[in-house]
Amino acid sequence: VQLQASGGGLVQAGDSLRLSCAPSGRTFSSRNMGWFRQAPGKEREFVAAIRWIGGHTYYADSAKGRITISGDKAENTVYLQMNNLKPEDTAVYYCAASSGGITSEIRLARSYNYWGQGTQVTVSS
Repeated sequence: VQLQASGGGLVQAGDSLRLSCAPSGRTFSSRNMGWFRQAPGKEREFVAAIRWIGGHTYYADSAKGRITISGDKAENTVYLQMNNLKPEDTAVYYCAASSGGITSEIRLARSYNYWGQGTQVTVSS
């Protein structure tokens, strides 16, 4: 299973972007889907996730109030609406899907077994 992330680009501080992530290849069933990001020289970090059962969403502190995750469970498609972007949001954004895992680890990359190739988001000041 491959996840295809798209929607990144070069924007100015204060602008908005909407990232999309959809699977290609064979169908699969996910329990959670999420977004992570990795800035140059830094470790990959959690941004947001959605647990399909109950539709619960989870956010990193840096994302709260500016970033919203949504999606379609039937299509295993997830979106990341990012508003009021800041230069520190510059990173490669990766989407991920988990076919299992426990809720307490939904913010951990190791909980996800399918990953997309990443889409670059660059925010200029």
